[in-house]
Amino acid sequence: MGTYAAVVLAGGAARRMGGVDKPALPVGGRSMRDRVLAAVDDAAPRVLVGPAGAVPPGVRVTREDPPGGGPVAAAAAGLALLDPATDLVALLAADLPLLSRAAIGELLTHLAPPCHTGPAVPASGSSRVGPERLSDGACFVDADGRRQSLCGVWRVDALRAGLDRLAAERGGSLAGAPVRALLAGLVVREVPWSGDGPPPWFDCDTDEDVRRAEEWAR
Repeated sequence: MGTYAAVVLAGGAARRMGGVDKPALPVGGRSMRDRVLAAVDDAAPRVLVGPAGAVPPGVRVTREDPPGGGPVAAAAAGLALLDPATDLVALLAADLPLLSRAAIGELLTHLAPPCHTGPAVPASGSSRVGPERLSDGACFVDADGRRQSLCGVWRVDALRAGLDRLAAERGGSLAGAPVRALLAGLVVREVPWSGDGPPPWFDCDTDEDVRRAEEWAR
């Protein structure tokens, strides 16, 4: 697939966990944030959006505007730091401690033309498109068919077009915008996880989730 970039979103409020710095919580002896960054250590560049703390060498750090403005504002801040020639970007939540390089590689294969390995589904609100159109992105779906949009790989130009459209619709502000609004109209390849081990899209929203991830990571 060639090179890709990675944008890791680490600015959430973690309200269900008392407002802790959730991405800094350890799973298997390493913070969730660092585990996600390690899963994309072959990406160039890697961008972390949120409170920095100590980050691995070469990771670019920025904040969303305003801080705490949500995942779409954070995605915009991360994409702004990508190199102009970047075509593909992994857009990832920072609380995916079970993410692996193999999982990212699986998503990348679904963006290689021609795309005949699974259904490419227009996002909600878009019209059906012909088979000649390449997918704008690929993300995992869980066992119930729910998209895990922040565990996906996307074409940068499609995301930038979505950000421009959404900003125009919202009077220039992306704060509080939902991810589903950003992806509306994109053709998304939905990928069930078929690899060994726990699902890479498993995110930690509660203390119980962290305990489950810890058990899986042993």
